[in-house]
Amino acid sequence: MINTISLDNFGPTMNLRWSSLSTINLIIGGNGSGKTFLLKAIYSSIRTLEEYKRGQEQRNAAEILADKLYWTFQQDKIGDLVRKSQSSLTCELTVDQRNFSFSFGKDTTKHIATIENHVPPREANSIFLPPKEVLSLQHIILKSREQDKDFGFDDTYYELAKALTYGTTAGRNYAVFSKSRTQLETILDGKIEFDAISRTWQFKNKKNQKFQIGVTAEGIKKIAILDTLLGNRYLSPESIVFIDEPESALHPTAIEQLLEIISILAAKGIQFFIASHSYFVIKKLYLLAQEKQLSIPVISSVDGVWHSNNLQEGMPDNPIIAASIDLYRKEVELTLG
Repeated sequence: MINTISLDNFGPTMNLRWSSLSTINLIIGGNGSGKTFLLKAIYSSIRTLEEYKRGQEQRNAAEILADKLYWTFQQDKIGDLVRKSQSSLTCELTVDQRNFSFSFGKDTTKHIATIENHVPPREANSIFLPPKEVLSLQHIILKSREQDKDFGFDDTYYELAKALTYGTTAGRNYAVFSKSRTQLETILDGKIEFDAISRTWQFKNKKNQKFQIGVTAEGIKKIAILDTLLGNRYLSPESIVFIDEPESALHPTAIEQLLEIISILAAKGIQFFIASHSYFVIKKLYLLAQEKQLSIPVISSVDGVWHSNNLQEGMPDNPIIAASIDLYRKEVELTLG
């Protein structure tokens, strides 16, 4: 589990300190605030630790990290990730109370000279779930990266597309995830399956009717992806899941149910980092923190400055929350006449 995060001059983030992290962690920010950038920075770091010394991997940690940053952020050189007007960036994480840190300057192309790693190689797999669906684009994403070697779909999309092919055998999920998968399939009112003949994903409802994934609702695809990654054992109790805008393409009831499932999975060991600008998501996580006495650290961007709070202690002071409450207040005033 990631315990602390520290970033300096990393893209739009000038200075960020986030400590006492828990199994569910929330990033709040409007469009352009850097919340997705932050998720990708953490993701690149943890995936480096997971690929390092795995199997026959011969690259050292610095080489893996350079490739990960290059393909995740898709800049001409990774030095372009350094905040404008600054000469270098620094990133530091503690994972299971062990330190991993690196830094490099704006002229860096591929070679990261300063890196320190005290984290043992991780056996778990972590994943990034973007707002856009991937199932109907899976073959295009894989071709774009594996054959064309082209920019377009970054590493978060590519690694998710690969993870979906990790295994498609039903019934192999970890026992601790059985309840969650049952609830996910209840939300879906069915499940998705990979057709090996047509090499396409299909949605099968409870009446055993099958539909091509391309005509299936966006929300079904989003939830089905999480269900698939649990079912094919790509995700384990030690995994870390990064979710960007879980509210995208989901109706309020499905969002509420999905967050309930996330809280169950978190109790089984999976760590979640969720980025959102939805008051509904924030409010539901706040209620979960209160009802289940969960520590849910939250970091929010206000005028470019990051502030940390904990939903267990109350709702944070944030413009997104304030705007939502103000709209509700005006609605009540109009209703009361």
